[in-house]
Amino acid sequence: MAEKDKGFTLIELLVVIIIIGILSAIAIPVFLNQRKKAVDASVKSDLRSVAQSIESYYTDFQKYPANADVAQTGGAGKDVVITNGDAAKTSAGTEISYALDTSGQAYQLKGWNDKGTANTASKYYLYDSDEGGLKSTVVTTAAP
Repeated sequence: MAEKDKGFTLIELLVVIIIIGILSAIAIPVFLNQRKKAVDASVKSDLRSVAQSIESYYTDFQKYPANADVAQTGGAGKDVVITNGDAAKTSAGTEISYALDTSGQAYQLKGWNDKGTANTASKYYLYDSDEGGLKSTVVTTAAP
């Protein structure tokens, strides 16, 4: 009888496998969500960096750059280049668009990354210089 009690029964093994399966089913979506949050944080950081370059341009020239003077160039880690000003490096996959308002006294930056929650030109993070800077939530607009 003592020799029989040296191992686990099939039921005990199945219970352990089921518990591991349940724990992994909980952990994997949480992990994937954390990756999206990290990408979103890098998009926000990139927007602040580009805004800082634009403000530096304003300090030097007493005006914001025209729409044609701000362009995103390069490959994986792109530069946002401001003519006669600084360049700001963005994270891999981050897209940023710049728009100067008609008065020339304020601008908007839109940023998104395919791997984050703000992942298209119609679902993005917004930096609005006229309304106090970066919006903390994703802005959604209808696609044109």
